Amino acid sequence: MFEFNAEQVAFQRAFRQFVEREIKPHVLALERGEMLPYEIMRKIARTFGLAELAKKRVEKMEEREKRGLPRREGGPRPNDQGFGLIMTVELSRVSPGLTMAFGATVGLFAGAVMARGTAEQRRLFALPALSLDKIGAWAITEPGAGSDAFGAMTTVARPNGDNYQISGQKTFITNAPFADHFLVYAKIDRGEPAAERPIGAFILDRGMAGLATSKPMAKMGMHSSPTGEMFLDNVTVGRERLLGGSERTGGREGPRQVFRDERSGIVPMALGIIERCLEESVRYARQRVQFGRPIGEYQLVQEKIARMAVARENVRNLFFKMLCLRREGRRLSLAEASTAKLYAARAATEVALEAVQIFGGNGYMQEYAVEGLARDAKLLQIGAGTDEIQIVTIANSLLQAD
Repeated sequence: MFEFNAEQVAFQRAFRQFVEREIKPHVLALERGEMLPYEIMRKIARTFGLAELAKKRVEKMEEREKRGLPRREGGPRPNDQGFGLIMTVELSRVSPGLTMAFGATVGLFAGAVMARGTAEQRRLFALPALSLDKIGAWAITEPGAGSDAFGAMTTVARPNGDNYQISGQKTFITNAPFADHFLVYAKIDRGEPAAERPIGAFILDRGMAGLATSKPMAKMGMHSSPTGEMFLDNVTVGRERLLGGSERTGGREGPRQVFRDERSGIVPMALGIIERCLEESVRYARQRVQFGRPIGEYQLVQEKIARMAVARENVRNLFFKMLCLRREGRRLSLAEASTAKLYAARAATEVALEAVQIFGGNGYMQEYAVEGLARDAKLLQIGAGTDEIQIVTIANSLLQAD
């Protein structure tokens, strides 16, 4: 039977108390743009010692390299307790948007630098992002290159002596309007046909000449997560800003690993949304009276709540599978991550919309949590690859298997 151990239970309890005390009272301000998520993110880091954990992680990697041991490409370590996954669930119960801003810095930006960067890059860029002293953004999506991120990419990095000149545009980039550092993917242009150009990732800083970002975009949901565009006009950087320090360490495999982890990360987000929607719906169904009876006594409402409970159980099982793999130092394959994301994202969206329906007119009002959760949940079916892309990935993995 899957269940939390004592250490995980204690951490979940402490983190939920933090969320209830430090985040929940500010949700409407975050949603309306009256407050940015970053100071709260830094408070999480200070409260739960993320800076010290990050420092130890970097030191362990450096020690392995000094001893000549094989480099690990990121991911969970044996006996990993999955506290990051638990944090994601608890944050998503209250503010999925803040969860995205947090994950883009710690998971996407810092995670990629930790996995592929040089020792100096880990110290200069990953460590400050893991401790939330600096905010990071991971930039691969373009106006014409969403699901076909590699094939349709038009952002280029042209070698110029010891430097690269980067030009192009990125869009739908989490944290872009306020990030301190950006990991930007571009095709290295040495005159080959576009389809043959290698992919490189470059670490850029806010304020570099030729780099501009937009104001936060107006979105359907995830209002607590600032999203924007990036414009690059001959941004000049040295080779020390090329991730890994060599064009050989770039390529498509690094982003693919990030895609896998990003898709896996949808599962705890979906679980948090489903848990909160179910709890709010049960509470409301007990209290709301129509025609002289609590609406929870009507079978149509009971069916909705029962289906929510089924979705929670299924997504919870996916979540515990991820925890068990982490204890073994493993993680989901790309196809498994796509399978988990497809189901969890759809389940979260359906549950959130049913919660709105149970609440009726109140569910359409911003003062009730289910309204915002319904808007936020929809992005889980779009971000990190649409449902349709997940279906293609899953089917191809089966059809091409030996």
